[in-house]
Order: sequence, then structure tokens, then C-alpha cells
Amino acid sequence: MTLARISEDELVSKLRAIVDATRTTRVRLGIGDDAAMWQPSRSHRSAITTDALVEGVHFTRETMAPAEIGWRTAVASLSDLAAMGARPVLATIALGVSPQSGVEELLEIYRGIAQCAAAACLAIVGGDVTRSPVLSLTMTAVGEVRPAHAKTRSGGRSGNVVAVTGDLGAARAGLDVARGAVSLGDAELERGALLAFRRPSARVREGRWLAASASVRAMMDCSDGLSTDIARLCEASGVGAHLDAVPIAPSALAAARALNEDALAYALCGGEEYELIVAIERRAFSHLASRFAARFGRRLHGIGALRAQRGVVLSRDGGEVPVPRTGWDHFKG
Repeated sequence: MTLARISEDELVSKLRAIVDATRTTRVRLGIGDDAAMWQPSRSHRSAITTDALVEGVHFTRETMAPAEIGWRTAVASLSDLAAMGARPVLATIALGVSPQSGVEELLEIYRGIAQCAAAACLAIVGGDVTRSPVLSLTMTAVGEVRPAHAKTRSGGRSGNVVAVTGDLGAARAGLDVARGAVSLGDAELERGALLAFRRPSARVREGRWLAASASVRAMMDCSDGLSTDIARLCEASGVGAHLDAVPIAPSALAAARALNEDALAYALCGGEEYELIVAIERRAFSHLASRFAARFGRRLHGIGALRAQRGVVLSRDGGEVPVPRTGWDHFKG
């Protein structure tokens, strides 16, 4: 069997079956979530995550400046820590370069990493440099979280409200604008879309705040698109989901209109959003959403609910339609 005949999730499952035998009692959570968890002491757990960005797969020099490549490298790991409710602590970076790589370009990439990391109080403490046929950056980041606050994908229960921390689809619109595939017809919309694509925000503060609530049952980040990631949360929690309201970014609405595409489908499959998907006890949602808005100045969007029946469906045209996984999969392209 080749990778062309298997999904990313299926490969991860097979790898997990092999390496789970190496786990010790201090490993509290292994492969399968946004980050792993280690118990270094009674008072805290460490959340550990690794993300790789490869030229031609995750970015191109034509659509992103060097500093933006660096920024995106840091955001990917920070978003994973945010999904666990963890405080970022330290990170290392493995840098793959060719002998022809420009020194100033690499310095600019690291300036982008440092700028993003500093804003989240993440210390870059080491790493490695190796020869590579294309530019690649692999960051391993460590965060800390109190055991009572640690959140995973598997805590969701039937009846929980499903929420997201922001509008969706802007990063995809920004990619389409950067590629020259679409014009939004509005300079401000285009600037916002390009910013969402090139310098997205990791919801670290929001993740830590939400994780402190006992009413928040599960979290994960939305880096591969809502259609794919909500299915992953449901599978980990042993439930399904019914979606009835997906917040679509204005730039995504404009891009979908210009491309003659369905705006909802456009937003559902847009990856690299770095918003958080949250499962919240229904009785607490309104109060928590009100406090969230007061603290962060924007809405915590309720988009549906978890339910016992497996699968993810969407309310549309007076009925329910299945939501296929149309987000990012490394082996499907």
C-alpha cells in the first residue's frame, strides 16, 4: 500500500499502534490529539507538540515573505498548545536548507519566528540545521497546564454546544488572493484576508481562559478546516455533531462570490484558520460566551451541538446534509 491509498488519519493510527508500547506512566496523553502530555510534577503537565512546514507543501516563496514563513511556523505550534489550554514555555527548531539558501532570507525567517514567539512568551532554546532539497522548518514546542485545566479532543459529550473562536474562511481567501486566483474588489477586505493567511493569530490567551472553565469539555484547533477537524473531535469523543450556523468571514464571502462557489462550502474546507473548536456544556454556554465577548472583544460563535448519532451533518434547506471532510489532508493534497 502506498501513501496515495491511505489518509493522514489512517497513517497516524497505524503509527500510534506501534509507538504506544513505549509509553511510561508519566505520559498522560500520546499520539492522536493536538499535543501530547507529560506529567513532570504533581502541579503541572507538559504539553508537547511538533509541526513541520515544508516548501511547496505548506508555503511558497511566491505567496509569503520570509518573515511570514517564520511567523506561520511559530503559530502552528502555538495553536496546538492553545488547544490544550497550555501556557507556552519553550521550543526548538530543526531547519532544513540547501547550500544555495540565502543567509539574509534565513535570518528574516527567524525574525518572524522570534516576533511571533515573543508575543506568546515562547522561548526558542535550540534546534538543528541540516541540508535539505527544499526549505523546511520543524518546531517542537512545550507548554505547561494544570491537570484540572488540560483539555483534549476526547471530552465532548452529546448535548454539548459546539463553538468556534472566530469567523472562518479568511485564510483561504488570503491564499487565493496571494495566488492571484481572485480579486475581492475591496482593498480593505484583501488586506484582512492576506493578514489572516500570512500572519494568523494563535488563540493562546483564549485557549487558556476557556480551559480554566470546568464547563468546557473538549477543545482542538481548526488548522485543517472545520469540516475535517470537527469530525476528528467527534471521533475522539465518540459522538456526532449537528451544525446549524457557521460564521463566514466577509473576505471568504467575497472570494466565494467572485469564484462562483458556495460560501459555506468555501469556509468549511478552508485550512490554517487557527481558531479553536470548543465543546461546552449547554447550561453554561450563554454565560461563558458573554464573558468571552467581554474579555476578548469578539463573539464565541455557537455553531451547533454534539449528539449521540455518529457523523457530522449540517442544517440546510430545511433538512440535514452530511458534511464531508473537505479540509486539508497531507496525502490527499
